[in-house]
Amino acid sequence: MRKVVVHRAGDHRQLCVEDHPDPRPGPGEVCVATAAVGVNFADCVVRMGLYESAKKYVGWPITPGFEFAGRVQEIGASVDDLAPGDEVFGVTRFGGYATHVVVPRAWLYRRPEHMSVEEAAAFPAVHLTAWYALCELAAPRPGAVLLVHSAAGGVGGALCKLGAIAGSRVIGVVGAPHKEKVARELGAHEVIDKSRVDLWAEAERLAPEGFDAVFDANGVETLAESYGHLAAGGRLVVYGFHSMLRRGAARPSWPKLAVGWLRTPRFNPIAMTGDNRSVMAFNLSYLFDHTDRYQEAMDALLGWLAEGRLRAPPIRSLPLDRVAEAHAALESGTSVGKLVLLTGDG
Repeated sequence: MRKVVVHRAGDHRQLCVEDHPDPRPGPGEVCVATAAVGVNFADCVVRMGLYESAKKYVGWPITPGFEFAGRVQEIGASVDDLAPGDEVFGVTRFGGYATHVVVPRAWLYRRPEHMSVEEAAAFPAVHLTAWYALCELAAPRPGAVLLVHSAAGGVGGALCKLGAIAGSRVIGVVGAPHKEKVARELGAHEVIDKSRVDLWAEAERLAPEGFDAVFDANGVETLAESYGHLAAGGRLVVYGFHSMLRRGAARPSWPKLAVGWLRTPRFNPIAMTGDNRSVMAFNLSYLFDHTDRYQEAMDALLGWLAEGRLRAPPIRSLPLDRVAEAHAALESGTSVGKLVLLTGDG
């Protein structure tokens, strides 16, 4: 098998494509020959050595990647509902950037006929993240007003789509004019291009009573104002800290990280009680063992997909050997939708 291996934290030069023995599945596991693997900004953070669950579960060396699609190559003992050759897609807690992946059977789903292999590889991570943020944590009622940062990206776009399905009014935030159309196509009812207008003045104009939920992966750049623009009973859902990293940089700036950490808001429970607002945060990789939630989410997502209420985001595909280019595109902040690496094996 071929896989991307990061031996130590660093820039794109640490993304080494190497040959390794094919993995073998154990009891209850499945080996998948991948055809495509999804790329997420979290993978860049893993490469930089800043992803806490990567340190907890794997350490160095590590193969990034949370999602993939391909064909079953081999099944382990007690797996009786799949066979070699079956088309599947699923998630993995790291290790996805590879031509072969072994995962528990519960982390796999059959690929729907109407989904391409690229679409399937790009689907699970962002939609599971969005589902947990929206349905499990924010739980908006119909008619709720939502603010979604990075609305043309993977998770942001999925949040726009799921928010619209939930009957919410979705206001998306983008950082460049070319992303506005994408955010609208993904489900945002209104879009704020913060490169052309004052973000928070426009947010107040569109939602003068505040937002029932704000979804923020920016970190220090927007967290305080995101909280300040919540309506009574509103919820701020945090799932990343992208603004603490330098845009376009392949490695972190430690002084910038230190300043960002010092500037990050500290939310006081006493003040939050008086404000009648909540702050919630999560990391999807810690939730993979909660298979009941995972299966509930995937059942709902695949149901909406079959009904035509969900569709795949815009996808750009690159061969596995160009993994550094994929990371650079994500770090530039100019990409929209999802990036996928083609392994050529599934």
